[in-house]
Amino acid sequence: MVELLTWFVGTVSFLLSGVHVYWVSGGRKGLRIAVPTAGEEPLFRPSKSATGVVAVLLAAMGWFVFQLGGYGQPIFPEWLFLYVGWGLAILFILRAIGDFRWLGFFKSNKGTPFAEWDSVLFSPLCLLLGVSLILITVA
Repeated sequence: MVELLTWFVGTVSFLLSGVHVYWVSGGRKGLRIAVPTAGEEPLFRPSKSATGVVAVLLAAMGWFVFQLGGYGQPIFPEWLFLYVGWGLAILFILRAIGDFRWLGFFKSNKGTPFAEWDSVLFSPLCLLLGVSLILITVA
């Protein structure tokens, strides 16, 4: 089970990193649903550099998760596993819960493309990643 979760979380991390690289490279698909909006206006406009940092962090997370699960070339020290594993798990679970206004299961702002995708995909995926990370970390 932990092996399957490791491959799932690691692969999703690398795929999401690739999406962010696509956006940094000028890709436009998916941008409309990637950022919360107030009506038609995005709440923020991520810069290319910020999007690039997210891409690098997601790729590092993928590598970390594979190493945590016992795969891949070790680059992270073992003492980080417990702290970063739990930290990532908490981060994703908090993202799934949300801020009670714009994102997460308990958001009050509904009816926008982002809000719909957040309810159907983004928040459930974050919860699944968070719970998976707990199981991988404690295994």
